[in-house]
Amino acid sequence: MASSQPHVVIFPYMAQGHTLPLLDLSKALAGIGVKITIITTPLNEPSIQTYISKNHDIHLKVIPFPCVDDLPKGCENTAHLPSMNFLVPFLYATKGLQLPFHQILQDMSNSDEGLPLCVISDFFLGWTLETCRSFGIPRLVFHGMGVLSMAICKTVWVHAPHLTATSDSEPLHLPGLNLPFMLSTAELPETLRTPNHDDRYSKFVSEVGEADVESWGIIVNSFLELEQPHVKSFESFYQNGAKAWCLGPLLLYNDLEKIPEQYPTARCMKWLTEQAMPASVIYVSFGTQADVSEDQLDEVAFGLETSGYSFLWVVRSSTWFPPKGLEERIKNKGMIVSDWVDQRRILGHRSTGGFLSHCGWNSVLESLSIGVPILSWPMMAEQSLNAKLVVDGFGAGVKIPMESGLEAEHQIIGRKAICQGVRELMGGKKASYVRERAQALGRAGTRAVQEGGSSHETLTRLIDTLRAAQN
Repeated sequence: MASSQPHVVIFPYMAQGHTLPLLDLSKALAGIGVKITIITTPLNEPSIQTYISKNHDIHLKVIPFPCVDDLPKGCENTAHLPSMNFLVPFLYATKGLQLPFHQILQDMSNSDEGLPLCVISDFFLGWTLETCRSFGIPRLVFHGMGVLSMAICKTVWVHAPHLTATSDSEPLHLPGLNLPFMLSTAELPETLRTPNHDDRYSKFVSEVGEADVESWGIIVNSFLELEQPHVKSFESFYQNGAKAWCLGPLLLYNDLEKIPEQYPTARCMKWLTEQAMPASVIYVSFGTQADVSEDQLDEVAFGLETSGYSFLWVVRSSTWFPPKGLEERIKNKGMIVSDWVDQRRILGHRSTGGFLSHCGWNSVLESLSIGVPILSWPMMAEQSLNAKLVVDGFGAGVKIPMESGLEAEHQIIGRKAICQGVRELMGGKKASYVRERAQALGRAGTRAVQEGGSSHETLTRLIDTLRAAQN
């Protein structure tokens, strides 16, 4: 007999940027009385347990990560990969989680509690659809991207042979989309500019993409006030009338003050507090997956120093060291850390006035939700589209000048361009405007997750719809 308390299973992809929003969603659902079961693997369990500690409605189920020949032992998260060259073997390895996932649902089916209302699983875990269907459970897919970026990617993927432009720099016409900016072929993600899709990664994406469009619904970490004009165009790619449920910004459901503050973050917060002026520091981070060369890191270092602005820079490299004499010269103006830090706390500190970012969607939402404008430097994936949306769509940031048509990982941005970008964001002609725009979007995001707000109402309606379907 099924429990009277609604129950949802959440299965994140093993990458920090994919997992954190779903942990925030878990807390949001628990906040309206839903029981949550999160499925993960042994090496991912400790960090998740820390994040959800003291919430009695959120439970973990741990299943073993498959051992495969072409993946180093102990790689259960993309952060564990020696390089992104191992990403494709990692993706294929996740298929080995299907059997234990099936067993979890089987055990639930045989229990007094019964099956959950639904399973929310990551786009990359497309095989969960087959298992969910075998139990008659709705599968909702989570991408970790914004509505417009997803709609653009799907449009280009489907219509690529028929898209025409006289050159890579000419504006593209994308059928069914009303873009808030001009977009050229050169500005598309590199994977979408590939003339054919017969490599292993593209084949994997095509496979999980088929499961994606057949899912019951889509969980979107965005809010209607930000992206409502593009929701219908995005939904048109899905079968059986699947709906996009805009529930974000998911981080704003979370009380960050109740998450234990680890030492590296505490050290950064202390340094920020010691800064004399509010909004005087630019925070710098390029995410967890981009491979930034040591030559490029040197240019970043000199560019930040030359800008004259205080900076807090998180460097994710085990081999790079600051250029000789730099740390001494910047000791009162800059801080460089190599450990994981709580980005949300840093962005929320009164001293933080800007964010030099790779424009991953989580970072974009975190920065704008807190009202911090962005200096965009897209590195990979759909980040070029996010950057375009932030700068040209929302007016909440400025961009680092880049060579058109090349991913950031394939070019070196010089210190002069970096210095100019920092100065423009922090004190240039556009500084006041982009800060005001970011703060306005932050206020809108806060209202969206409050009781009566668009995302809060959508969250409640989602559970009500699922309960009605189950009965």
